[in-house]
Amino acid sequence: MNSENFSLSEKIVSTSYVRQGSQARRSHEQLIRLLLEQGKCPEEGWSESTVELFLSELAVMDSNNFLGNCGVGEREGRVASSLVARRHYRLIHGIGRSGDIAAVQPKAAGSSLLNKLTNSVVLDILKLSGVRSVASCFVVPLATGMSLTLCFLTLRHRRPKARYIIWPRIDQKSCFKAMITAGFEPVVVENVLEGDELRTDLEAVERKIEELGAENILCVHSTTSCFAPRVPDRLEELSILCAKQNIPHIVNNAYGVQSSKCMHLIQQGARVGRIDAFVQSLDKNFMVPVGGAIIAGFDESFVQEISQMYPGRASASPSLDVLITLLTLGASGYKKLLSERKEIYLLLAQELKSLASAHGERLLHTPHNPISLAMSLDGLQAESDGAVTQLGSMLFTRQVSGARVIPLGKEQTISGHMFRGFMSHSDAYPCPYLNAASAVGITREDVTLCMKRLEKCLKTLKKEKKVAKSSSPVLPPCQEDTTGE
Repeated sequence: MNSENFSLSEKIVSTSYVRQGSQARRSHEQLIRLLLEQGKCPEEGWSESTVELFLSELAVMDSNNFLGNCGVGEREGRVASSLVARRHYRLIHGIGRSGDIAAVQPKAAGSSLLNKLTNSVVLDILKLSGVRSVASCFVVPLATGMSLTLCFLTLRHRRPKARYIIWPRIDQKSCFKAMITAGFEPVVVENVLEGDELRTDLEAVERKIEELGAENILCVHSTTSCFAPRVPDRLEELSILCAKQNIPHIVNNAYGVQSSKCMHLIQQGARVGRIDAFVQSLDKNFMVPVGGAIIAGFDESFVQEISQMYPGRASASPSLDVLITLLTLGASGYKKLLSERKEIYLLLAQELKSLASAHGERLLHTPHNPISLAMSLDGLQAESDGAVTQLGSMLFTRQVSGARVIPLGKEQTISGHMFRGFMSHSDAYPCPYLNAASAVGITREDVTLCMKRLEKCLKTLKKEKKVAKSSSPVLPPCQEDTTGE
């Protein structure tokens, strides 16, 4: 209520009670005022009542919620189901206009304000997470792969003759298909094995640039967050190379916001060389439903160019989800989650190392990967060719999600390109292995339960193999031939 309505309320209810209610209302409004004034994630998280009040205030600014609205167009924010309307807090118009996803909608001042504030709050979080010189970003209602495609399509207008994208190999389908979908030819650069780690082959990247010609290369497409034993690309060196050769550089930072190391690599790459844009997932970094990503960069005009490439209006759901989440957590709450993730990474590494040792395996040494870990499965492979794959099935049926079991020699064809040793980021990685990751939101209970079930699976497999061997028929030894023939 406004001040006039509070005054009128005093004629109905005791003045002292009404004033107390008015003061409580002002405490909510003060938080909203600071958000509008600063455009930053609040240090302390908001209560649900403040968040809902704020969203309600935004919703009544959209034309579909005007009490006297008379809609005669084809897009009037009509919703048949009240359940759907409540799910979206009656913010129905989405974001952007037909020509620009970042544009303000005349019919939807509230949704437009939501969009602008979300981008501003997310930019603040990217800076807080380590990329302090990032200039601009926007939330796009596309997952990481399609968001990368949008970046490549934008670069097409700047480099119309280019047809190749140089891509240090990472065995993840969507980032490969992103280049194909955009109409470009991926040039796969195999990684080099350094100890247990798979790292960027910088010399091979340079050779490819010389071979193809810098003017024919759209960009270098590098990666930060990845499954061990692959580790983040050598971003600083790649950025220097891109700056020297005048080649754009797009970074797939899918779940890297939660890692200070990944964010530091991006910050350093931009400082010493060239990074045009970096893309990260909303669900992996902020624990919201799948369907959104953040496209960010160090040149505001280029980020705006990418946003203008998006055709038509867009769903506001990803923006709404991440704004609600960050307002609820606050900057301190998000930083706490990041700190807890680091602590549990160390716990997971310790527990996995102990378990591996107990079963004659070892934790692969991948110090440059700050999120993912890998445990060898050499002994299991020696037991039986199918034992490694069977372990993966056993873990899945025992509700251990996210653990990846990588056998040797798997082949996979994606859009006509055949990958040998698929999922291991290498044609011939030396051993089969199991992946586990410490991602934001993981708990100590997750680690404890995973280790317990993994150990049980390993014991079961070894027991089954022993039984199978002991039950095999034993043939009598061949007798010596004494015929002399």
